[in-house]
Formats: sequence, structure tokens, C-alpha cells
Amino acid sequence: MGSLDGRVAIITGAGRGLGREHALLFASEGAKVVVNDLGGDIDGTGDDRAPAQQVVDEIKAMGGEAVANVDNVADWDGAQRLIQTAVDTFGTLHVLVNNAGILRDRVIVNMTEQEWDSVIHVHLKGHFCPTRFAAAYWREQSKAGTPVKASIIHTSSTSGLLGNPGQANYGAAKSGIATFSQICAMELSRYGVRSNAIAPAARTRLTEQTPGLSEVVKVPENEATFDAWDPANVSPFVAYLATEDCAFSGEAFLVQGGVVQRFAPWTLSEKIDKGDRWTVSELAGEADKLTPKK
Repeated sequence: MGSLDGRVAIITGAGRGLGREHALLFASEGAKVVVNDLGGDIDGTGDDRAPAQQVVDEIKAMGGEAVANVDNVADWDGAQRLIQTAVDTFGTLHVLVNNAGILRDRVIVNMTEQEWDSVIHVHLKGHFCPTRFAAAYWREQSKAGTPVKASIIHTSSTSGLLGNPGQANYGAAKSGIATFSQICAMELSRYGVRSNAIAPAARTRLTEQTPGLSEVVKVPENEATFDAWDPANVSPFVAYLATEDCAFSGEAFLVQGGVVQRFAPWTLSEKIDKGDRWTVSELAGEADKLTPKK
């Protein structure tokens, strides 16, 4: 018996990298998988149906059930078709893993409007659109009296939660995704839906292009050395978050190698309070109290 027996899951960006590893593990744990991938390059250009179908073929070869979908997750109608693919093929939907993304790295002073817009579009809208239609489906199931134990796993990044020079567009999108995940948890719990985000650290086409990471993520020369950057290391925790009885919701986790670590969300810290409106000169004398304590 697998931990995901009977679960139907959509995984976006599942033709390569992290998404492919998620899809293969989900299938090995008994899930029926919709493998979504537009088949574009890391900058979002182009399309190729082959990667999604290749993963489906791998799953079927190991005895699993899967179907390919090549819709653009950042397209409103495409996202609706994606959700419908799961329902039409497998009869229902339990899990949505939002994983698709692109990179167009550039320092702020050199970044173009198109480079900003394309990354925000694919990541933020590409998380929102499938989530919106999945949430509507689960709401209708809940209203009809069908028990819902659904899970959404969003893909954030340390570039968004901790910051990384040269990735203002990507980091802003990934930070937004983490907040989006929290709000999903707040809004959708009434329908039986949980929402969490992961910040994966793994060797993919994207991280191999990330400033400062290209040398770090290389495969260890010694085969006996644990490969902490292998993307397959991330998938078990994603699968755990997708299980029916997982209790986590509204959280974000760093996942790398054998490490899983919860992020503490934004919290209020040092405070000054006059009880009335401040003047600029008063703030100049008191604002040092807002300095983080060492």
C-alpha cells in the first residue's frame, strides 16, 4: 500500500527537474497523476509536448496511472482545462502541486519590463490560475456533501523568503507565492483544503543558472557521497504534504537533501508607541529603539 493510494494529483512543470521527480514518486506511492508541462525553455520560450508524455510513459512502465497535459498554467482557460483533465480522466482531484516556473535573472538596473512581467506572470499567475479552479471544484464538492481532504503544495524559494541578488523578479514572485499559500490556507480550510509552500534547494535547470549556485549544485565526484542537491530528495516531503491525513496548513518549509525546516512567518518585533502623532524630530531621537537587538 502506498501513502497516496487513491489520491489524484496534478503536478505542474512535471516534465523535468523537481516536477518530474514529484510525479514519479507520487505514482510509486499509488497516486494517479496528471503530468502538466508546457515544455518550454528555462526562460519560458518555446513549447514541447514530449517532456510531459515521457514522464507519463515512465509512470505507465512502472505500472502507474498518468495522463499528460500541456496547457499553460498561467492561462485562465488553460488552467481550467488542466483541472478538468484530472476530473474527466480520473473522476476527481485531491492534490495540486504548483511547481512550474521560469527564470530571467538580471540585476535591477538592467532588468527590462518584459523580463519582470514574464517571471511574475508564470510564477504568480501560474500558481493562482490552477489554484482558483481547483478551489472552485473542491468548494462545489464540499457544498454537495462530499467529504474533501485536499492539499495544495506551492513552490516558493529561498530567493523570495531570504532574498538573492540578481533575482528581483523571481524573488518577488516567490515571496508572493508564500503569502498566497497562507491566504489559501485561511480561505479554503472551510472546504477541507490545506495549503502549504516549500522552498526547495535542488539541482535543476533553474538552479544551475542561479547566480552563485552553478558550482555548488554539481553532482559529487564520489558516488558514495550523499548528493544533497539531488531533486529527488525534495519529493518525499511534497508527497507527505499531499497525504490525506497530513495536518500541516499555512506553513512554508525549506527542503534540501535530508533537511526539512519550517520558516517562521513575518512577525512583529521592536516597537515604539507615543500614544499620539509623532514629529520627525521626536522619531529621530527614539527610532534607534527599533534597531534589532543583538
